[in-house]
Amino acid sequence: MKIKKKLLCAAGILLTGLGALGAVLPLLPAFPFLMGALYCFARSSDKLHAWFLNTSLYKNHLESYVKKRAMTIKTKLTLSFSLTIAMAIGFFAMSRIPVGQIILAIVWLCHIAFFFFGVKTLKPETTADGII
Repeated sequence: MKIKKKLLCAAGILLTGLGALGAVLPLLPAFPFLMGALYCFARSSDKLHAWFLNTSLYKNHLESYVKKRAMTIKTKLTLSFSLTIAMAIGFFAMSRIPVGQIILAIVWLCHIAFFFFGVKTLKPETTADGII
């Protein structure tokens, strides 16, 4: 049991690092890595899980989705843009494999449909001074 927790902890740290890179690099999506880190930390260490929940990575990229199963339109567009760029690279790399291109196009369409029709959109919060 201890080995499993240590492996999950190590995986969570690795996924957090990849998620941090994904937050600043447009071709690397942060969301799936951070979701994986959240899963690993929740099952390996209460301290690391609590720490992760207080990081800006979690608050900026995952908190609204985890708590409300919803994302802002900005988050949806950022994720969709990163996904589209990554999928386009794969699509063009498979120029000699038309079946692979078709499968990749179907996967891309399903991802886009999920983000825009399967995940609720949060409206920006407003104050007396304007939008936050």
